[in-house]
Amino acid sequence: MKHLTVITAAALMLAPATAIAVPHGKAGLWTITTTMKMANMPEMPPQVLEMMKKRGMPGMGQPMTSQMCMTLDDVNADPNARMQAQHQVNCTPHIVSQTANSAITEIVCHGNMEGTGRSQISWHGDSHYEGTYSFNGTMHGRPNAMSSRYTGDWVKADCGAVKPYTARPNQH
Repeated sequence: MKHLTVITAAALMLAPATAIAVPHGKAGLWTITTTMKMANMPEMPPQVLEMMKKRGMPGMGQPMTSQMCMTLDDVNADPNARMQAQHQVNCTPHIVSQTANSAITEIVCHGNMEGTGRSQISWHGDSHYEGTYSFNGTMHGRPNAMSSRYTGDWVKADCGAVKPYTARPNQH
Protein backbone atom coordinates (compact mmCIF):
# COMPACT_ATOMS: atom_id res chain seq x y z
CA MET A 1 0.00 0.00 0.00
CA LYS A 2 2.93 2.37 0.69
CA HIS A 3 4.08 1.87 -2.93
CA LEU A 4 0.59 2.80 -4.17
CA THR A 5 0.61 5.95 -1.99
CA VAL A 6 3.91 7.10 -3.53
CA ILE A 7 2.66 6.38 -7.08
CA THR A 8 -0.58 8.23 -6.47
CA ALA A 9 1.10 11.26 -4.91
CA ALA A 10 3.64 11.49 -7.71
CA ALA A 11 0.96 11.15 -10.38
CA LEU A 12 -1.19 13.86 -8.87
CA MET A 13 1.73 16.25 -8.60
CA LEU A 14 3.24 15.46 -12.00
CA ALA A 15 0.14 16.10 -14.05
CA PRO A 16 -0.29 19.85 -13.60
CA ALA A 17 3.34 20.43 -12.62
CA THR A 18 4.79 19.26 -15.92
CA ALA A 19 2.43 21.28 -18.02
CA ILE A 20 3.73 24.79 -17.76
CA ALA A 21 5.92 26.92 -15.53
CA VAL A 22 4.08 30.19 -16.25
CA PRO A 23 1.74 31.34 -13.47
CA HIS A 24 -1.87 31.27 -14.60
CA GLY A 25 -4.03 30.88 -11.54
CA LYS A 26 -5.07 32.98 -8.62
CA ALA A 27 -3.89 32.61 -5.05
CA GLY A 28 -6.55 31.10 -2.82
CA LEU A 29 -8.67 27.99 -2.49
CA TRP A 30 -8.87 25.63 -5.47
CA THR A 31 -10.98 22.52 -6.03
CA ILE A 32 -9.04 19.87 -7.98
CA THR A 33 -10.71 16.82 -9.53
CA THR A 34 -8.52 14.00 -10.85
CA THR A 35 -9.45 10.70 -12.48
CA MET A 36 -6.49 8.32 -12.73
CA LYS A 37 -6.02 4.93 -14.38
CA MET A 38 -3.05 2.60 -14.03
CA ALA A 39 -2.50 -0.19 -16.53
CA ASN A 40 -0.32 -2.40 -14.34
CA MET A 41 -2.36 -2.32 -11.15
CA PRO A 42 -4.29 -5.43 -10.13
CA GLU A 43 -8.07 -5.18 -9.67
CA MET A 44 -8.63 -3.87 -6.16
CA PRO A 45 -11.24 -5.25 -3.79
CA PRO A 46 -14.00 -2.80 -2.76
CA GLN A 47 -12.66 -2.57 0.83
CA VAL A 48 -9.24 -1.43 -0.46
CA LEU A 49 -10.87 1.20 -2.68
CA GLU A 50 -12.91 2.40 0.33
CA MET A 51 -9.78 2.65 2.48
CA MET A 52 -8.04 4.63 -0.27
CA LYS A 53 -11.01 7.00 -0.46
CA LYS A 54 -10.92 7.58 3.31
CA ARG A 55 -7.21 8.41 3.04
CA GLY A 56 -7.86 10.89 0.24
CA MET A 57 -6.33 8.71 -2.47
CA PRO A 58 -8.07 8.37 -5.82
CA GLY A 59 -9.64 5.08 -6.75
CA MET A 60 -8.46 3.88 -10.10
CA GLY A 61 -10.89 5.18 -12.69
CA GLN A 62 -12.98 7.00 -10.07
CA PRO A 63 -12.82 10.82 -9.78
CA MET A 64 -11.22 12.21 -6.64
CA THR A 65 -11.97 15.77 -5.62
CA SER A 66 -9.87 17.66 -3.11
CA GLN A 67 -9.19 21.24 -2.13
CA MET A 68 -5.81 22.92 -2.23
CA CYS A 69 -4.67 26.28 -0.93
CA MET A 70 -2.34 28.11 -3.31
CA THR A 71 -0.33 31.01 -1.93
CA LEU A 72 0.97 33.76 -4.21
CA ASP A 73 4.41 32.11 -3.92
CA ASP A 74 2.88 28.78 -5.05
CA VAL A 75 1.26 30.44 -8.05
CA ASN A 76 4.56 32.05 -9.09
CA ALA A 77 6.85 29.10 -8.22
CA ASP A 78 8.32 26.62 -10.67
CA PRO A 79 5.91 23.68 -10.22
CA ASN A 80 8.44 21.14 -11.55
CA ALA A 81 11.05 22.11 -8.91
CA ARG A 82 8.43 21.96 -6.13
CA MET A 83 7.20 18.53 -7.25
CA GLN A 84 10.74 17.15 -7.48
CA ALA A 85 11.64 18.36 -3.97
CA GLN A 86 8.45 16.95 -2.46
CA HIS A 87 8.63 13.52 -4.06
CA GLN A 88 12.36 13.05 -4.66
CA VAL A 89 11.97 12.50 -8.37
CA ASN A 90 14.22 13.79 -11.09
CA CYS A 91 12.05 14.79 -14.02
CA THR A 92 12.90 17.20 -16.82
CA PRO A 93 10.00 18.76 -18.73
CA HIS A 94 10.25 19.97 -22.31
CA ILE A 95 7.54 22.22 -23.74
CA VAL A 96 6.44 20.79 -27.10
CA SER A 97 4.01 23.59 -27.86
CA GLN A 98 2.64 26.54 -25.94
CA THR A 99 0.08 29.29 -26.45
CA ALA A 100 -1.14 31.95 -24.05
CA ASN A 101 -3.78 29.52 -22.70
CA SER A 102 -2.43 26.01 -23.26
CA ALA A 103 0.67 23.88 -23.32
CA ILE A 104 1.77 20.39 -24.30
CA THR A 105 4.77 19.12 -22.39
CA GLU A 106 6.87 15.98 -22.56
CA ILE A 107 8.76 14.84 -19.48
CA VAL A 108 11.66 12.45 -18.92
CA CYS A 109 12.15 11.03 -15.41
CA HIS A 110 15.12 9.26 -13.80
CA GLY A 111 15.52 7.80 -10.33
CA ASN A 112 12.51 6.46 -8.38
CA MET A 113 10.45 7.18 -11.49
CA GLU A 114 12.08 6.11 -14.75
CA GLY A 115 10.27 6.80 -18.00
CA THR A 116 8.49 9.38 -20.09
CA GLY A 117 5.28 11.33 -19.75
CA ARG A 118 3.16 13.73 -21.74
CA SER A 119 0.93 16.46 -20.36
CA GLN A 120 -1.62 18.79 -21.91
CA ILE A 121 -3.19 21.68 -20.01
CA SER A 122 -5.63 24.39 -21.05
CA TRP A 123 -6.43 27.47 -18.99
CA HIS A 124 -9.85 29.11 -19.24
CA GLY A 125 -9.13 32.47 -17.65
CA ASP A 126 -7.38 32.47 -14.28
CA SER A 127 -10.09 30.47 -12.47
CA HIS A 128 -10.28 27.14 -14.35
CA TYR A 129 -7.92 24.68 -16.01
CA GLU A 130 -8.22 21.18 -17.39
CA GLY A 131 -5.82 18.69 -18.82
CA THR A 132 -4.51 15.19 -19.25
CA TYR A 133 -1.33 13.38 -18.25
CA SER A 134 0.16 10.03 -19.19
CA PHE A 135 3.31 8.24 -18.00
CA ASN A 136 5.00 5.02 -19.15
CA GLY A 137 7.99 3.57 -17.37
CA THR A 138 8.82 2.21 -13.94
CA MET A 139 8.27 3.42 -10.39
CA HIS A 140 10.60 1.99 -7.78
CA GLY A 141 11.66 -0.62 -10.36
CA ARG A 142 8.12 -1.82 -11.11
CA PRO A 143 6.57 -1.39 -14.57
CA ASN A 144 3.94 1.32 -14.60
CA ALA A 145 1.66 2.96 -17.13
CA MET A 146 -0.78 5.59 -15.92
CA SER A 147 -3.04 8.25 -17.30
CA SER A 148 -5.09 10.94 -15.67
CA ARG A 149 -7.59 13.63 -16.50
CA TYR A 150 -7.81 16.62 -14.20
CA THR A 151 -9.58 19.92 -13.69
CA GLY A 152 -8.99 22.80 -11.31
CA ASP A 153 -11.47 25.47 -10.27
CA TRP A 154 -10.69 28.53 -8.18
CA VAL A 155 -13.17 28.83 -5.30
CA LYS A 156 -12.24 31.98 -3.37
CA ALA A 157 -9.28 34.03 -2.13
CA ASP A 158 -9.66 32.90 1.50
CA CYS A 159 -8.49 29.31 2.03
CA GLY A 160 -10.29 29.07 5.38
CA ALA A 161 -9.19 25.94 7.24
CA VAL A 162 -7.32 24.49 4.22
CA LYS A 163 -3.61 25.06 4.78
CA PRO A 164 -1.11 25.58 1.95
CA TYR A 165 0.64 22.39 0.88
CA THR A 166 4.15 22.13 2.28
CA ALA A 167 6.90 19.71 1.36
CA ARG A 168 6.70 16.52 3.38
CA PRO A 169 9.53 14.10 4.02
CA ASN A 170 9.62 11.31 1.48
CA GLN A 171 8.10 8.16 2.99
CA HIS A 172 9.13 4.99 1.18
